[in-house]
Order: sequence, then structure tokens, then C-alpha cells
Amino acid sequence: MNTTKRFGLWAALGCLLAVSAAASASDYKPVTDARLLHAASDDGWLMYRRDYTSSGYAPFKQIDTANVKRLKLAWDYTTEYHTGHEAPAIVNGDRMFITTPKNELLAFQASTGKLLWKYKHDLSKAALRTVCCDVVNRGVALYGDDVYMATLDNYVVALNAVSGKVVWKHQLMRADKGYAMTVAPLVVKGKVIVGVSGGEYGARGFIQALDAKTGKEVWRRYTVPAPNEPGGDTWPKGAYKTGGGATWLTGSYDPATDTLFWGVGNPGPWLATLRPGKNLYTDSVLALDPNDGKVKWYYQYTPNDTWDYDGTNETVLTDIDYQGKTYKGLVTASRNGWFYAIDRTDGKLIYATKFATATSVAGFKDGQPYTDDSKRPAVGKEIYTCPSFLGGKNWWPISVDPQTHAAYVPTLHTCMTMKGTTVAYKAGLPFLGESFNVTRDKHFPNEWGSVQAIDVNTGKQVWRHGSKLPWNSGMLSTAGGLVFSGSADGHLVAFDARTGKVLWKSPQMTSGSIGVPSTWISGGKQYVAIWAGWGGGTPIWGGDMAKDPAVRNIPTGGHLYVFTL
Repeated sequence: MNTTKRFGLWAALGCLLAVSAAASASDYKPVTDARLLHAASDDGWLMYRRDYTSSGYAPFKQIDTANVKRLKLAWDYTTEYHTGHEAPAIVNGDRMFITTPKNELLAFQASTGKLLWKYKHDLSKAALRTVCCDVVNRGVALYGDDVYMATLDNYVVALNAVSGKVVWKHQLMRADKGYAMTVAPLVVKGKVIVGVSGGEYGARGFIQALDAKTGKEVWRRYTVPAPNEPGGDTWPKGAYKTGGGATWLTGSYDPATDTLFWGVGNPGPWLATLRPGKNLYTDSVLALDPNDGKVKWYYQYTPNDTWDYDGTNETVLTDIDYQGKTYKGLVTASRNGWFYAIDRTDGKLIYATKFATATSVAGFKDGQPYTDDSKRPAVGKEIYTCPSFLGGKNWWPISVDPQTHAAYVPTLHTCMTMKGTTVAYKAGLPFLGESFNVTRDKHFPNEWGSVQAIDVNTGKQVWRHGSKLPWNSGMLSTAGGLVFSGSADGHLVAFDARTGKVLWKSPQMTSGSIGVPSTWISGGKQYVAIWAGWGGGTPIWGGDMAKDPAVRNIPTGGHLYVFTL
């Protein structure tokens, strides 16, 4: 081909690609503040838990209890990774954005599965040895024309949603001191809000807000206060510098009061005899001003935690009618085995009920929890307690259905032995001070897990579905009367939201699921998606549960499944 013809061909191809890109860009509807405020009624799935309440509930009725058995595979996609896949599919219009382990971000046409672009973050220089509990990523946030991802080496990366090109990236901390990021960002009023992992390495936790357009830091709120700050006197001298308090699960936001709610993890080291005091604000929920990060109020689930019970679990905002009074509530199923309902206007406890066997947090007095001293380990003292440090519930989120007034909770049934050991802080090394082993909960001799429905107005169990394997997947509820979640034996399961009856199970997936399902409408059709991809903390830290042959032999490998009628 001569030079003139070759140039003409490439010029024509360039014009075609330019026109195609322009049309593609014009099809993308920007995600505005108004759309985020009304995400609950959007046809897409615009943020980690669908809307600012973190409800995980969609008002879609196309797939319902009568026709769910007709669900078929629409499309699927396989990754190269054999570790935990936790992210939900985030969907705007007909575009899906979903992350894999090790910070790969994929953009698909949501209705067909056509791969539009792929971004793979460079982790070649990252200190992945200091990442706790698998190299997972929990998803993205959308704002304007951009998509945002937090990375294992502590960057927040903004990419153009249409082209996949990097707009900006900003590193919050070095990656060799125990800090990592696995959180799905939350965008509030033009700010990208993220939290850090690292509580097992003595990292001092914080919540960070960045300007969505530029990546510039707006504010940072440390979760372990310095001595001159409120709560600083709840720590021994100097302990705040290595106090833990990681913030690695996405928060919620109440626009009516302009309040951000974010969970805070365990203190460091694990062994509490080394840090007497309540150790604020670890194992707490913080109510923050999203404009400057100032603390409005807090509630601590487990004071002076020595069992790694954390407090990072999602906080779902919902109205509660309790004993004849209506509250603007916040509910969470805590790692310590208690289901909490809190008044989100002032942080006062409404009620707390056990949803798993719980012995270390023994009860409540004047709205505050107290613990059983006999269940506290020390150097040379071994204890047995429930639940294990994996929690009555862990990373995978609950869903709250406003139709049934029920919270759907993926539950673990484990206990543990725990013994204190000597430990000294060294940057980049585990900072625990305890040895441990996860064991069966004797009250559930044939079950490692379950799914249960809890009435948010009473805290009482409505129904329960037991499982021989752990139940480590998030929950999705819909107006079609359904609850979806992934099972460890490799199925997407649809439950009747009111009774717990299993109405449908997907064909066998290639791996067990720790994924978070989501649903959306594209082209007039409702879809449901979930990652299969076993991993997370259970295979690494699961003790007797991880050694169970049925658990040990769960296949791995990432595989995205998208279903429709």
C-alpha cells in the first residue's frame, strides 16, 4: 500500500474512532450531587451500598418471588486472580465498573458484558506483605465523569469513566508501614472520602477527604486522638501513635443533618493489658461533619477491645419504631455478636440484641456496653470466648428492606481460644500480642454460618437459614420480595424476604462467593450480578474452620456472573 493510501486509511479510521468516542462520551450521564442524593430511586447502582443510607436495597420489582426461578445467565467474565473478589458492580446507565483483587478496574457495557476498558494499577513497588486479610478491593465511587478507586499502596486514583484515562492520583501514606487501602470510596458534596486498613500493624487509623476534581486533601480525621484532643486521655502515654483504629469499610451519610457516619476498627496491639483505658475511638461509630471532619458524637461498641472485634461494619440508616416511639435510627451487626440500634441524631443507644453467641461483651448499663473480665486474655492466661475475632459478622454487608422492616445478616458461628503473648512495636510487622485459634460454636455444631432476618423495630430474629459452610457474602434486598446473597459452595441464592425460603439457586459457579451482589436496570431489563472468588480472611485466619475439609476445598478463582430473566 502506498503512503498516500495508507495515510488516508488511518485518517479515516481516526475519524471513525473519534466519532465513536464522542458518541460514547455523550451517552454517559454525569453523576451529580443531585443524582447521588436520589440514588435510592436511580435505575443504576451508583455507590457501594446503592445509596447514602447503605441499605443495599433496590426498589425494583421486575424480578420477583414468582419469576425468580426463571433467572438465566446473561453474561460472565473471568479474571486471572485466585484470591478474594469482594466488590459490587457499580452501574451508571449501561456502564458497569467493578474492581478485582490487586486493583484492577474493569469497565463493561452492563447489558452485554462487552469490555470497554481496563486499568491495572502498578503495585510492583508496593509492600503487599503488610496487607492484612487478602489483597481485596471493595469497589469504586462515581462522580461527574470520573470513577474513583482506592489502592493497596494507599493511592486514590481518579479515571475518566468513558476512556479509562487517569485524571489524577494521590497517595495518602507510604505503603511500607502497615497502611493499605481496600475501601470503596464514598463521594459526598464533591469530596472523595476514604479510610485506611492497618490495625494489625499498629497503624494509626484515619478518615480522609479529597477534592473530587483535583485530588487535593481537604481534611483528615485521625480515629485515635492525640493527648491534647477529646478522648486522648483514654490511652496510656504515647500509645495513640500505634493505636490502630483502621477505617476500611465504607461509611454512610445523612443529608438531612449533613452527617457522615464511619466505623472504626480494633485498637493496637490486640492485647488490651498493654493499653488500659477505653481507647477511643476504636471499635466505634463516628458521626462527622463532612465539611471539615469534626466529630459530632461517637458510640463505642466494645470498650478496651482485646478480641479484635472492630467496629468497622457498615452503618445502615433507617427509621425505627421501638416500644411506641419513632427514631431516626442507625443499625449495625457488630463483630462482637450484638445487633445495635442507635439514634443517629445524638448517638444514644435505642437497643442492642444478640444475633450470635456473645460472651465477652456481657451486657449494657445506662446505654453503654460492659465486658466480662474473665474473658480477657493476658500473658500466661488463655481464655475461651464467643464469637471469634472473625466476628458474628465481618466484612460482608447487611441489607435493610423498608417493606419488611428487616435487616438481613450474613452470620458466622465461631468461638475461639486466645492467649496473651509478649510483643513490641516495629513498623511494618504485626502488632498483636495474642495467639488464638478459631473453633466451632457449640450451639451450632453442624453450621459455620447462616443468613438471618432481624426485625429492626424489635431486634428479634424473624427467620434463619443455616449453612454447613461459612456465609461470607453481602446481602441484597429488592422490592420484588427477594434477598440475594452468594454461598460458599458457589451459588447465588435468592431467598423469600419474608420467610427465608430458598426460591432459586444459580447453576454452580466456579468458586465460592464472598462477593457483594448488586442489581440495576439497563434497556428496560433488571440484572443481578455477583463475583464468585473465594478468599478474604477465612482461609488465612480461620483456624479450625479453615482446616475443615469442606472449607479448605472450596475452589478459588475470580468469575463475574450477571443474571437476568
